[in-house]
Amino acid sequence: MTEDRRLLRGERTRAAVLDHTLRLASVEGLDGLSLARLAETLGISKSGLFAHWRSKEEIQLAVIDHARQEWIAEVSAPGLRAPRGVRRLWAVHERRMAYYESGRQPGAYFFASAYFEYNARESAVGRRLISELDDWMALLTRLAREAVEAGELRPGTDPAGLAYLTDSLGVYAAMQAPVVGAAATCGAARQSLLTHLRALATDPTILPEPT
Repeated sequence: MTEDRRLLRGERTRAAVLDHTLRLASVEGLDGLSLARLAETLGISKSGLFAHWRSKEEIQLAVIDHARQEWIAEVSAPGLRAPRGVRRLWAVHERRMAYYESGRQPGAYFFASAYFEYNARESAVGRRLISELDDWMALLTRLAREAVEAGELRPGTDPAGLAYLTDSLGVYAAMQAPVVGAAATCGAARQSLLTHLRALATDPTILPEPT
């Protein structure tokens, strides 16, 4: 028990446990998480985990929050440092592909698989995932709208439709990567969006050339 407390003491160690749990969820699914399973893979007693999480649902919600913070750090925040307009939308997509290619998650990519896993379930976990998806789509739609308003995309471009296309390419890359490899599927998702954005751009030269 003393060793368990030492392992779980402090926010740094809590974050390390959540890192491990996120990787585990990418392989076994969010529904497969439990305090017992987590304790087994960490090599500690289940009682040691109760200092932080009292139920399966609590650990699942904590993992979603942890995944969101990692997504912000690896995808959203770096992408949003690009110049406002179409380059910012492209940069967010590019950062997403780079994140998938990084190998940070050994199985299917967390949010992409979790949305499918909880798509038809009414639960606190399902509602949280819907909220995360709504926030992500709102961000993509805002970036597309800003690009139209800046005159960098042709008038009449539908921001919501462009956001849907951008996310669809990302989801396809995420779900296909474990099967055909991240390099191939992320490369295809990059080229597909880049070709589409350059066709819509009023000045395609501000975007990279397709390879």
